[in-house]
Amino acid sequence: MDHYIDLRLRPDPDFPEPMLMGALYSKLHRALCDLDANDIGVSFPQYKVGVKARTLGDHLRLHGGQERLERLMALGWLTGMRDHVSVSDVCEVPADATHLMVTRRQFNTGSPSRAKRYAKRHDVSESEAREIYAEVATKRIELPFVQITSRSTQQRFALFIEHGKPQAVPIAGAFNHYGLSPTATVPWF
Repeated sequence: MDHYIDLRLRPDPDFPEPMLMGALYSKLHRALCDLDANDIGVSFPQYKVGVKARTLGDHLRLHGGQERLERLMALGWLTGMRDHVSVSDVCEVPADATHLMVTRRQFNTGSPSRAKRYAKRHDVSESEAREIYAEVATKRIELPFVQITSRSTQQRFALFIEHGKPQAVPIAGAFNHYGLSPTATVPWF
């Protein structure tokens, strides 16, 4: 992870920032699937947590080797987004960068379909299952997310993203087709 590319959303009066970030991230997900990439990570330099402040911001950073990032950009995956995004050149990571993990977090949000499945699995009534899940649903999730459709399952879901604590030493590992990893780090600067 010695190179990066910055993608910044341009302000648009017709589309809110979270919607544009969702569209950009969805296109990236499809490109990472097409490339079958497990060596490209992401981070969101303007990431903020908190129920009222949570946002991924307008800045998506791609991390990887120079050749791999150039190959990703040659796919033309930004078609349709060029008017909404400014893209940097492939740049070297600063020597003094720290590192952190950017991971997916999943939450039990208490949806009706989950309660129904719980009722079936545990042989309880649906109303009992809804009561159990009502308590779970009151928890406030403070992490930012994007609405995205999985390329493999075609399911639309909220992808919650968490940035870990910065650390001095990088950890190598594989990334999924969302550019996230529960074990590998990306440079943070």
